[in-house]
Amino acid sequence: MKEITITLPLDKKTAASLKTGDKVLLTGTIYTARDAAHKRLVAEIKKPPLNLSGQIIYYSGPTPAMPGRTIGSAGPTTSSRMDPYVAPLLKAGIIGMIGKGKRSPEVVDLIKKYKVVYFAATGGAGALLAKQIRSARVVAYPDLGPEAIYELKVVDFPVVVANDVKGHDIFEEGVKKWKK
Repeated sequence: MKEITITLPLDKKTAASLKTGDKVLLTGTIYTARDAAHKRLVAEIKKPPLNLSGQIIYYSGPTPAMPGRTIGSAGPTTSSRMDPYVAPLLKAGIIGMIGKGKRSPEVVDLIKKYKVVYFAATGGAGALLAKQIRSARVVAYPDLGPEAIYELKVVDFPVVVANDVKGHDIFEEGVKKWKK
């Protein structure tokens, strides 16, 4: 395991160099999307409201900002709820996903097929993660409130590679180590 700083956008070469368990600090632009936004994105996949190619989707629905703050709490949501939408989004060019929890075997196969990365962010730490967000603006589906798609500018946003482009799985590897 190594600690890596990445300036976004994430390219295929950098994605391929990441290994499960690597600690990564992301700096640049990521986009939020949860269940309702995913459903709309997939319905509009031929003409999405933003260019998905080379982007990272963060499974998060930020809370409103308190006065003087950029954003409210912005923690990850359970990734498995987005699993039904992954295939068309990867086909549209998404290169990375951030969430919490294990992905289905089907999604792990898609991660390998499209050579993308699934990052895990720490659940329950939304207020701390929000400190790494320098700007936030709604770019699609404002009627969804916190589930709108936000463009986030992040600096040193901490994540761990949960599934690398070869499909290695931090959750499976952790269980194997524990059982030894």
